[in-house]
Amino acid sequence: MTVAVYLETGAKRVFACAVDWPGWARSGRDAAAAIEALHAAGPRYAPVAAAAGLRFPADPELEVVGRLRGNATTDFGAPGAIRKADADPLTGAQAKRLVALVEASWAALDRIAAKAPEALRKGPRGGGRDRTKVLAHVLEAEREYARRLGLRAGAIDPLDRAAVTAFRRTLSTALLSASDEPAHWPRRFAARRIAWHVLDHAWEIVDRTAASA
Repeated sequence: MTVAVYLETGAKRVFACAVDWPGWARSGRDAAAAIEALHAAGPRYAPVAAAAGLRFPADPELEVVGRLRGNATTDFGAPGAIRKADADPLTGAQAKRLVALVEASWAALDRIAAKAPEALRKGPRGGGRDRTKVLAHVLEAEREYARRLGLRAGAIDPLDRAAVTAFRRTLSTALLSASDEPAHWPRRFAARRIAWHVLDHAWEIVDRTAASA
C-alpha cells in the first residue's frame, strides 16, 4: 500500500509527515533520515490506527508527494509548515476519520502514562521531564493549539481526568466542525500537529521508561 508523504525542510531538520495519518511524522537531519525514521515508526503507529478502527498497511511504501519550506518551528523540533491542500474542504467522513486518529493518540498516551513510573530516565546531562510534567507540557501545548482553532481554554491539571477529558472533547468538536478560517489552523494540519505532539511524547515515555528499567 502506498502512503503519501510530504517533506518539510528546515535549515537543520527535515520532517517526513504522512498526509492522511495524523501523528505519523518523524524527523531527521536530512530527507533520507526523516523518511527512514517515519518508516521505522510505522509499527508503533499501527496500534493507534487500529484503535481508531482503521486498517494500517503492514509494509507501507512511502511516496513523497510534496515538499515544503520549513521554518523556525521546524528547526526547533516540530512540524510547522502548512500545505495549501490542508485548506481544502473536509467531508463529514474525512473529519470523523481525523478525529478518530487524534482520539486514539490521546488514548495511547493515557494508557502509556498509566503504566509508566513517575521518574523517567534523565538525559546525558540530567535533563528531561518526569511523567507528570510531560503530561502537563502536552496539555499546555494543546491549549495553544485550541487557540489556533478559535477556542479558549484555561489552565488544566493534567491529573484531573474529568477536566482533561472535557477539554479534549472541545478539541474533537472543533476538529469535526470548525470553520477553516484564514486566521485559524486548517483542521487537517491541526489534527496532524496535535496527534504528532501527543505520540511524540507518548513514545518518549516508553523509551525513557524502558531505558530506566
